[in-house]
Amino acid sequence: MLPEIKQGAIFIADAHESDKRGGFYRFLQKLESGEITTPQLFLMGDMFDLLIGEVEYSVKKHKKHIDLIDKIALHVEVLYFEGNHDFALDGLFVNTKVISIDQQPVKFALKGEVLAHLSHGDIFSGTFHTVFTKIVRSAWVLKSLNLVDRIGNYCISKRVERNQLIKDKCRKIENFKEIVSAKIPNYNALQNSYIIEGHHHQNQSFRVDKINYINLASFACNQSFFIVEYSNDKKFALRSCNA
Repeated sequence: MLPEIKQGAIFIADAHESDKRGGFYRFLQKLESGEITTPQLFLMGDMFDLLIGEVEYSVKKHKKHIDLIDKIALHVEVLYFEGNHDFALDGLFVNTKVISIDQQPVKFALKGEVLAHLSHGDIFSGTFHTVFTKIVRSAWVLKSLNLVDRIGNYCISKRVERNQLIKDKCRKIENFKEIVSAKIPNYNALQNSYIIEGHHHQNQSFRVDKINYINLASFACNQSFFIVEYSNDKKFALRSCNA
């Protein structure tokens, strides 16, 4: 039986938490305090500019976030989809379910016998990207990277952070629908099912070949997250909310 996306579930994507952006932690604090409530939390990847389980600089820097996410997961079902900025996370959490890129997309049931396919959004991006992703996530590469980073006073991690701070994360992608349409067949989705992704930061929804595609807004751009709402006829919708 497939897992189900519950009424009131929250989706949040691409927070890109950093020294310049602290909104994601404040959002987590509101969840922990009960100011925001949900039975199910989908963290859709790239929640940090840099969080790699084998790279100690990034883990130490975001230790308070890691601990708070896992604390929330004691009373909320938390599913963390690894992105291209946050991966090798398995060993960091006890209560949070981590979904690696190799496990994505994941199928979920919606009410009314409709399916949803969830991923961060960087899958099906071509052979080069697939090979690069496997190499950069390999244990020996990450251990070597961490060693060089530590010896060099974390120069690699700090450079990545600097580059991310000057990157335009809210850029509109021209011909986005056409770009996405080319990879949708790889999901093998049934008609009227849903594909939900982050990664692209476009905050757009449309239909392609009778499949509903949703690209979530980047939390880093507009401090918004999404709440699942089912209508009386079990129709699925995501309502945008400001944090």
